[in-house]
Amino acid sequence: MRIGQIIPSSNTTMETEIPAIFAARERARPEDGHVTFHSSRMRMRNVAKAELEAMDRDSQRCAVELADATVDVVGYACLVAIMSMRPGYHRESQANLEREMRKHGSRAAVITSAGALVEELKQSGARAVSLVAPYEPSLTDMVVGYLRNEGIQVIDAISLAITDNREVGRRDPLALLAELDRLNTRGADVVVLSACVQMPSLAAIPRAEEKLGMPVTSTAVCTARSFMRALNLEPIAPDAGYFLSRANIMHENRSGKASA
Repeated sequence: MRIGQIIPSSNTTMETEIPAIFAARERARPEDGHVTFHSSRMRMRNVAKAELEAMDRDSQRCAVELADATVDVVGYACLVAIMSMRPGYHRESQANLEREMRKHGSRAAVITSAGALVEELKQSGARAVSLVAPYEPSLTDMVVGYLRNEGIQVIDAISLAITDNREVGRRDPLALLAELDRLNTRGADVVVLSACVQMPSLAAIPRAEEKLGMPVTSTAVCTARSFMRALNLEPIAPDAGYFLSRANIMHENRSGKASA
């Protein structure tokens, strides 16, 4: 199985966290087969709206390159580029990328990280979240507004105000644990520890769940979960928190939702 990722040129996290999740899954479920990863990059260094818009226009070129690699699923791995455009844009982006890939002979499924966060939160029954984002407050506000437009209440959002995307990728994921002391989670069903595919968080998620006593996820975890669904794999992996746990699948089954 082959996963293609369309990623910002400065992103260094989606090529580490997503493969790490799948590698852990493969060790636990070797009978499901091996997954390889293949990337195409869009130019972006600073997380500013003008750069995000220019980068987004380049995404279709990336889709064509990944079509040549005969991947099985493609993920557009930039949440804020999608959410800073307009409400519901993840559906439009997905349709545009699918159309471009079909023109070049690929039947690969297409997801976006923005859509994955929205859909996996809904799939798991989350109606309200608190989140941490690395962006400037104005961009975080766009993310909050996007989620609210999708029917997901945002209780609290912390902006770390880091504009250099390379700096975001160098952060120690465990540094996020300190942010939990000032994040209001009262009334939230889930904490999104990283509302950004570039800000590392995977290593912190189990510890954050232990600290808070509630489900914690990230955009990367939700993207991995959507990849698994697209590949008809059970959405489960060790050490990635509740969202990739057996308990979440059991909850979905009790709620009458499909697990794959």
